[in-house]
Amino acid sequence: MLRVVWLLLVCSAVAAAAGEAGDNIDDDSAALALTGAPVAAASSSRPIAVTVEGAATAAEQSVGGEVNVERVSLDERFDSAFAHDWRAVIAARLDTQWTDRFDNVQEVGTLKEAYLSWQPQSNLLFDAGRINGRQGVAYGYNPTDFLRSDAIRALVSPDPNSLRDNRLGTVMLRGEQLWDSGALTALYAPRLADHPSNAPMDPDLGATNSNNRWLLSFSQRLAAGWSPQWLVYGADGQSPQLGVNLTSVIGQSVVAYVEAAAGRAPSLLSQALNQSQDESFRSRASTGLTYSAANKLSVTLEYEYNGAGLGSTGWNTLRSGNLFLYGRYREYVFALQELPTRSNVFLYATWQDLIVQHLDLSAFLRQDLQDHSRFPWLELRRHWTSIDLALRWQDAFGSATSDLAAQAQRQTWQLVVDYYL
Repeated sequence: MLRVVWLLLVCSAVAAAAGEAGDNIDDDSAALALTGAPVAAASSSRPIAVTVEGAATAAEQSVGGEVNVERVSLDERFDSAFAHDWRAVIAARLDTQWTDRFDNVQEVGTLKEAYLSWQPQSNLLFDAGRINGRQGVAYGYNPTDFLRSDAIRALVSPDPNSLRDNRLGTVMLRGEQLWDSGALTALYAPRLADHPSNAPMDPDLGATNSNNRWLLSFSQRLAAGWSPQWLVYGADGQSPQLGVNLTSVIGQSVVAYVEAAAGRAPSLLSQALNQSQDESFRSRASTGLTYSAANKLSVTLEYEYNGAGLGSTGWNTLRSGNLFLYGRYREYVFALQELPTRSNVFLYATWQDLIVQHLDLSAFLRQDLQDHSRFPWLELRRHWTSIDLALRWQDAFGSATSDLAAQAQRQTWQLVVDYYL
């Protein structure tokens, strides 16, 4: 199925490019009218966006030695109206990776989105298909992003923005009613398969639609700068979960936010190890402040809490005991995109036009407050018209079984080239 999607996207890209070229030749007045228009405004009207990415990585192994990885990724998104009130969206990604030698290759396809949208009225929308329904206002940990479980097929970057974008959508029916001061959204995601698939080009419906799920969200502006969103989420065999997202502007440069979810749920440990259920009322939250300076520097400090994760005593007991159970717990928590321990601190910063124009800096630092392990990540990115060049660095500090340093690779350097068609 994914290979058919890729064929359709490539053909659409060729057709769009040919159409654009024809327009430039046949309609000089239209071309002149666009002179001086922003690049983003001109490209936004194109129905298809294609990115080819190449990456070369050199990583120090935690057990000693170095591993070299090369990757080529093709990311395409088609988004176009084909009738007065209908729209089609298809987004897919193909990652091909070589480790140390070119005969050691892995290929993973990710069907991120494929859905139809119908808008019978300006304030009423209906969608059907695979949709990446992201929720939440926090940066590093999103407790209300209820549909993120098992959605990562290929980990290309630990940047939270990449994790949210480069993942499987969920097959669902969704409706949204809008009004001037708020919105009401309802979705239903049916059970379509039992288990996730490891096949490289599988649409992997078992990862995102292994049980019946539903979500209601309601947002309403209460006052200037106050537009909270409330959510109710449910799934087969689980107690309903309540969520809230709230942001508020403080002064001219600071935005405060709170994202939280709560409800009766078992601990992550009992779920991962198939132990007797210890269901009780548990909460999860992210809260922070974002400061934006006049020089395009933005800094966010976030506190993250997971009441279903392990506290210091439980975490130390697990990682000093049976390593098989420890590994099983980590694998389960990673698939859910949850925090394995009770609390983290997350510092995130971006700086556009650093030193020179079109040179951007992105960086984050995550610290576990139970075992004090740390994970820093940094990217310098230079933009040109159709090409980006980026240099990335990351490292991990802590013991071999700590939260943020229990990985095969420690210090890593990566050179990335993105070409936008």
